Amino acid sequence: MKRQSIAEALRDAITEEMERDSKVFCMGEDIGVPGGFGGAFTVTLGLEQKFPDRVLDTPISELGFFGAAVGAAIMGMRPIADVQYSDFLFLAMDQIVNNAAKLRYMSGGTLSVPVVFRAPVGATGRGSQHAQNMERYFIGVPGLRVVAPSNAYDAKGLLKSAVRSDDPVLIFEHKLLYGSKGARAESGAIDGSSDIPDEDYTVPLGKANVLRSGQHVTILAWLLMAHEALNAARTLAEQGIEAEVIDVRSLSPIDWTTIAESVAKTGLAVIVEEGPKTGGVGAELAAGLMEHCGDNLTAPVIRVASADVPVPFAPVLENAYRPDAARIVQAIHKVMA
Repeated sequence: MKRQSIAEALRDAITEEMERDSKVFCMGEDIGVPGGFGGAFTVTLGLEQKFPDRVLDTPISELGFFGAAVGAAIMGMRPIADVQYSDFLFLAMDQIVNNAAKLRYMSGGTLSVPVVFRAPVGATGRGSQHAQNMERYFIGVPGLRVVAPSNAYDAKGLLKSAVRSDDPVLIFEHKLLYGSKGARAESGAIDGSSDIPDEDYTVPLGKANVLRSGQHVTILAWLLMAHEALNAARTLAEQGIEAEVIDVRSLSPIDWTTIAESVAKTGLAVIVEEGPKTGGVGAELAAGLMEHCGDNLTAPVIRVASADVPVPFAPVLENAYRPDAARIVQAIHKVMA
C-alpha cells in the first residue's frame, strides 16, 4: 500500500495502462513538453520521458485533437485525451456528442470508440470561463459514460476501467482534489488522497459508493461536494443525526440500486452539487428518486447547489457561491423538520 494524491494515482493509472497495452496513448495540450508541468495539473508529469512516442502534444484546438482521438479509437487504439479545463469541452462538443457517443449505434455495433476524455472541473479562482462543473451537459448523452471520482483510490480504479471499456468515457476531476505540488498547487485544496494497493485493481463504472453509513437521512454528492457532505455528516453526528453519505461517483449510468437501498432505510434525501441548481445533475437525481424511491420518501427531496449565475471571480464571492458543509447541515435540518 502507498498513500497517493489524486494526481499521483491518475499518473500511475495511465502509466500502468500504457505498460499493459501498447494501444493506449495520451494526447492533449502541454502534456508532452520535456521537463514541463505534465499538463495543467501535473497528471502526466514525466510521462513524456517514459513514453516519448505515446504522449502527444497537440495544438490548442479541442475540436481537432478530440476528433483525432475519436478517429484513433475507431481504428483500434485506446486514446486518453486531456483537456486543460472542462469549460473547453464546449469547443469539442460535436466530436464527443455526435461522433464518440453515437458511432457504435450508427454502425449497428460494428464500430467501437474506446476513448477516454479527462476534464478538470470546479471553481478555483479562475473566473467564469475556467470554473464550471460541466457534468450537467453530458449525463444525458446516450452512449457516453460519465464518472466523477472524489478520492485517489476511485480516480485510479475508474480511469483503469475507462481505458479498458469499449465505450467512450468522460472523467471529471476536481481541481481542488488533485493534490498537485509546487507551481501547480491549488489554494484551498482539500485532501483527496487514498491508500493505494500495490496490485492491479479497477473500480467498476456505474457503481456508487457509500462513504458513511447512517439511518436518518441520505446525502448524495460527488467530487468536492462528497467531502463537504462528510464534513456536514460529522457535524450532524454531534447533534444526534446520523447521515448516510453516498458518493454517486458514476453520473451516467446512475447506480439506483445503491441509492434506493439507502433511501428505503432513511426515508429522506438531500442532493448536493457544485454546479447551478437549474438543469443540473441534482435535477436528474431528484426526478429519479421519485421514480425509484418515491414510496419510501417521507419528505420532499432537497437540492443544495450553487446559484444560477456564472461562477464569480472574486474569492469572497466564489466561496459564497459554492455550497459548503454549513449549507448542507441547514438543508438536513429543513428536510427533517
